Amino acid sequence: MERVKPQYAVMAFAAAALYAASAPASKLLLEQATPVFMASFLYLGAGIGMSLVGMLRKSLNNGHKETRLDRSDLTFVVLMIILDIIAPILLMIGLRMTTASNASLLNNFEIAATSMIAFMLFGEPVSKRLWKGIAVITAASMLLSLGEAGSLNFSLGSVFVLLAATAWGFENNCTRMLSLKDPLQVVVLKGLGSGAGSLIVAFLIGDAPPELKFVLYAMILGFFSYGMSIWLYVYAQRGLGAARTSSYYAVAPFIGAAISYAVFHDPLSPTFLAALVLMMIGSYLAAFDGLRREKQST
Repeated sequence: MERVKPQYAVMAFAAAALYAASAPASKLLLEQATPVFMASFLYLGAGIGMSLVGMLRKSLNNGHKETRLDRSDLTFVVLMIILDIIAPILLMIGLRMTTASNASLLNNFEIAATSMIAFMLFGEPVSKRLWKGIAVITAASMLLSLGEAGSLNFSLGSVFVLLAATAWGFENNCTRMLSLKDPLQVVVLKGLGSGAGSLIVAFLIGDAPPELKFVLYAMILGFFSYGMSIWLYVYAQRGLGAARTSSYYAVAPFIGAAISYAVFHDPLSPTFLAALVLMMIGSYLAAFDGLRREKQST
């Protein structure tokens, strides 16, 4: 069995932990900012912060070269930015209406959405094991979307989180087309483009901007939970492979749920605990299916 390089494993876990903190931290900041402004500042923080990282990398001039984006990538860049405007706004709306722990677990639906969209639009093969993982994650998502006491009324907040996960599923497939290009350039474009787009939307709909200190808090959160997380994830993929990195990153929703419980003391209802078990099974099936196929191909 190929030995895992520890530095890349650390990068993958760090990427997962940084992203996991975004839901509970955003939930706190949403008390002071509207969902659209919050989405804007998260992505602007990622874009501006990673631009500074790029300047630092250039100043060090270590001779490392990355393939730059070109005109042929324009369609996927535009789609990526539009979807990254839509998805975080939907997530922030959902976070206002449901618990942070619920939202963290529901983020796992992104795995199912990404795989199904890749299968339907790009003809990417999906194994029986992965279909089982998708089915279990979908069942858990439906369970988390039920109202209090497992009633048949759907939680509107959970529905918005699922819509966000679906939008990110489309976005993941667009970003996948740019995976061989400079990851720092992709993150900067994603952050600045999506952040500026959301900012325009916020002003057009008449949202009141938050105090400057909350703007700074949101941008710092965006830099770490979106910018640094994505950057570390891409570099981990280069050292571990896509499937093995995904298997490490699959812990992110559970870290987020644990942080949310510690911060907000969300009630652990039987419905939530049942969904948690299903999410763990589904994530295992989805992540380790890719790892199995990666081993077979080497």
